Amino acid sequence: MEARAIAKFVRYAPRKVNQVLTVIRNQRVEKAFEILSFLPKNSTELVEKVLKSAVANSGRLNDFSGLKVKEAWVGQGPTLKRMRPGPMGRGLPYKRKTSHLTIIVTDEGVVPEKKKKKTAKKVAAPAAAAATEGTAAKKTRKAAPKKTAKKAEEKAAE
Repeated sequence: MEARAIAKFVRYAPRKVNQVLTVIRNQRVEKAFEILSFLPKNSTELVEKVLKSAVANSGRLNDFSGLKVKEAWVGQGPTLKRMRPGPMGRGLPYKRKTSHLTIIVTDEGVVPEKKKKKTAKKVAAPAAAAATEGTAAKKTRKAAPKKTAKKAEEKAAE
């Protein structure tokens, strides 16, 4: 089953929102939320909000373990034209871009996550560590004699 969430007329540039969407596209929802929490972008709040809405629309807000982000795209919204004061009393135009964000989540084709088995540590590990420490101590190099000491010896010999 698919569920979608749409945010329209959002005051973020579409190019910047798309940078965040490319990171979470085709990811599991849990992983997507984890990625969004660590991304240093301002638009992550918006994407997280819309993703949470899409998950809620699927009816799995409490347990979204079987969901993945199927599609996520952003489109250009209307551009707000504004003026900024310029030199010699002129006005310089600039544009405030808006965007329309759509995220679709699905439960189809989601492979269950494999859990890693923990391996038991060997009891003889401390003995092996002590043996490697002894060999490491033997392999230490002596410091090379300084050239100034050699020159001093040569001068003394003359």
